[in-house]
Amino acid sequence: MRTIRAGVGDRAGTQDEGRGRDDAGPGRALAAARRRTEALLLALVVLVTVGGHACVSAALTGQVARATAEFAVSMTLISLAGHLTVRRFAAYADPLILPLAVLLSGLGLVLLHRLDPAYAKAFKSAPTASGQLVWTVIGLTGCLVTVALLRDHRRLTRYMYVSMAVALVLLMAPTFFGADTYGAKRWVYLGPFSLQPGEFVKIIITVFFAGYLVVHRDSLALTGRKVLGVRLPPGRQMAPLVAIWVLSLLVLVLERDLGTSLIFFGLFVVMLYVATERTSWVVCGVLMAAAGAYVVGSTEPHVKGRIVAWLHPFDVFLPPEKRPPGLVSDQLAQGLFSFGSGGMTGTGLGAGHPELVGFAGRSDFILTTVGEELGMAGVMAVLLLYGLLIQRGLRTALAAHDAFGKLLATGLAAALALQVFVVVGGVTGLIPLTGKALPFLAKGGSSLVANWVMVALLIRISDGAWRRRAG
Repeated sequence: MRTIRAGVGDRAGTQDEGRGRDDAGPGRALAAARRRTEALLLALVVLVTVGGHACVSAALTGQVARATAEFAVSMTLISLAGHLTVRRFAAYADPLILPLAVLLSGLGLVLLHRLDPAYAKAFKSAPTASGQLVWTVIGLTGCLVTVALLRDHRRLTRYMYVSMAVALVLLMAPTFFGADTYGAKRWVYLGPFSLQPGEFVKIIITVFFAGYLVVHRDSLALTGRKVLGVRLPPGRQMAPLVAIWVLSLLVLVLERDLGTSLIFFGLFVVMLYVATERTSWVVCGVLMAAAGAYVVGSTEPHVKGRIVAWLHPFDVFLPPEKRPPGLVSDQLAQGLFSFGSGGMTGTGLGAGHPELVGFAGRSDFILTTVGEELGMAGVMAVLLLYGLLIQRGLRTALAAHDAFGKLLATGLAAALALQVFVVVGGVTGLIPLTGKALPFLAKGGSSLVANWVMVALLIRISDGAWRRRAG
């Protein structure tokens, strides 16, 4: 944390990002070693994901289908394209970021391949694995184009206020143009296509927060009054926090999107704390979040229904007259049954009943399939992959030499951590359900593309940081 603060205070830091010196000696050796490590990890990723796909095919059909060979070719080309692009345009980047993203995306494709037959049989729904593969390619393409064209992440500071304006428009778009789907307004429909603006807002607004906090860090860190042993920020400096709080409540009330509201507000509080090291911001943020959640949860029917389902998940199986008011969904109960039936090692891929969860089994509840068929061991493995990707983002923040890069990498890692928390916490009963997609694993083109753009930014910041160290 001290390292991040020191970097935040240095606003004139310089980096030779993307173009820099003609690296020689130890610099080239470091770059070559990192890319070799990345290539080996990507080869392992291809073996793991193709093996999982083959196991699913064997369990469902009794033989390894031709689709497994096609999947193997797709994963190989995805890995090769990613590796060659990073080798060419970001040779010093962290060697774990790309393999972790490819592995999570590949596991998501394997899980959707397993879920498609179950959902086709139970709900006559169309397959989604092939469409998700297309979105994976689109997301990876966006990632690689970003890495190739954005040679210096500090250029994003030029569009700081423009990005905030775009973020606000996207954030509020579902309120006016979206449709009410599954109780929430988080989609905008454009003909046959749908878009979740909130998935892109988390990245755009992270760029704004990073730029804003670099400029205003000193004023936000001013000493304020001490109340009950906690030194609170000065009154006029509370304005940004209050504004973000009000906006997050508007999203929660107008769009009934609990997940986006939590991520949006939590991200700002985390980045404020990292920039100022003032625990008072965290205290104020927690108190304001609790107050807003209580008010909205008591008055907004959709949010109140989620809270009731969280507090009484199994009461849905009681006779209607004995159920708590507002309890209508059995998703959380079915999800908990899935985790319980999986035990430590699971029933095996293809041997569970994930379709009992209902329509959400391929989005936020896709983790219950992991819990049922791969057991607690599989769930912990997936969470460790997320944890490792978040750790590499924070390590990139520590390695960055400029204030904006430090805060941007921290914000991107925090955004991923917050989304994983609200999704996993919801399906395991730790917090109320939010309906957000589990990053990389769940079905959804908007989420996948946005997460790949986030990976691109982390790769770019990492390359700049280690390029300078090597130089």
